[in-house]
Amino acid sequence: MSVIIGMDPHKRSATIEVVDERGRVLAVGRFGTDKAGYADMLAAGRKYADRVWAVEGCNGIGKHIAHRLVHDGETVLDVPAKLSAQVRVFATGNGRKTDPVDAHSVAMVALRSPNLVQVQVDPDLQVMGMLADRRDELGRARTQTINRLHRLLLELLPGGAKKFLSAPQARALIATVKPRDIVGKTRRRLAVELISELEGIDKKIKSADKDLKALVLARGSTLMELHGIGPSGAARLLADVADISRFADRDRFASWNGTAPLDASSGDQKRHRLSRAGNRRINRTLHIMAVVQLRNRTEGRAYFDAKKGAGKTSMEAMRALKRRLSNVVYARMVADQKRRQAADPGGHPGTTLQSSVTDLTPDIGPSDKPLPGPATSQPKPALRAV
Repeated sequence: MSVIIGMDPHKRSATIEVVDERGRVLAVGRFGTDKAGYADMLAAGRKYADRVWAVEGCNGIGKHIAHRLVHDGETVLDVPAKLSAQVRVFATGNGRKTDPVDAHSVAMVALRSPNLVQVQVDPDLQVMGMLADRRDELGRARTQTINRLHRLLLELLPGGAKKFLSAPQARALIATVKPRDIVGKTRRRLAVELISELEGIDKKIKSADKDLKALVLARGSTLMELHGIGPSGAARLLADVADISRFADRDRFASWNGTAPLDASSGDQKRHRLSRAGNRRINRTLHIMAVVQLRNRTEGRAYFDAKKGAGKTSMEAMRALKRRLSNVVYARMVADQKRRQAADPGGHPGTTLQSSVTDLTPDIGPSDKPLPGPATSQPKPALRAV
């Protein structure tokens, strides 16, 4: 008998519910996520020979437990929190949210949704994702340091410093300031400390970019050849997307990354609005790519200007450009993967239902249909419990 083990994970505990193919509850339990608790939970699940684990939020709070299960040879499905929330709302109990109710909702989603992706751990992509996260943290730290430095320089220098300020430029500016009062001397000392911090952050950013570039090239990716994508952006795309063939076409990819506009038409008024859904990290990568292209004479700049000439506003033209760049990135990733599979004797093309647990499933709901172009409804094979 095949069973689904739905799980509502937390940092220190996990609640599971076992249901059969008809949705009948066979067992419920709450376990710790420490070594002993995890062993008990795994033993409870392995009482059923034909089983599949369904974990909510394998990109977030459920990531640590999903990885452990996969490493122990278990089959794990990634259940987006949005889908389990929908099941909970329409279930009895007035949408009440408890750990057992959440575990039941997760199990029901896995039981009734044949197109959930299976979690697969790729060590190379895990490393790439961790380093990309670190690079993002360094970027935020640099911005915060620069902002604090600008505030002090504004009080030390008339008019302050220029907007885009490097550490050597800041050090040259501070060398011209010789305050004599204790307040000015303190400001100068704090500014010097911030400049030293900025130099350290810049050094770490340079090292991180070097590591990411090596990993991206070792993966056989040519994403960095696209104007506006650097080592950090390429690593983020590879880590979060993982297997590009899990997207049936470029429209599904655009819906997943949030660049596909949503239909907001009403009556005779035909219009579309910005999508706030999708992977925001990939959306940000595409936004940075668009901004860089707009600063130079590129095809992206020409496309943007053409949209503006056709009567679009700047924001509408930017949205259209990001949608177009999503198509460019999709095509490049598909070509890279085909080339890598051709070079690998064990590889073969074809759609997969596996995920690197670096982001949410590419499933789209009724309100997330990709535009422009008609939506296609191709049946997907059900993922059978093994």
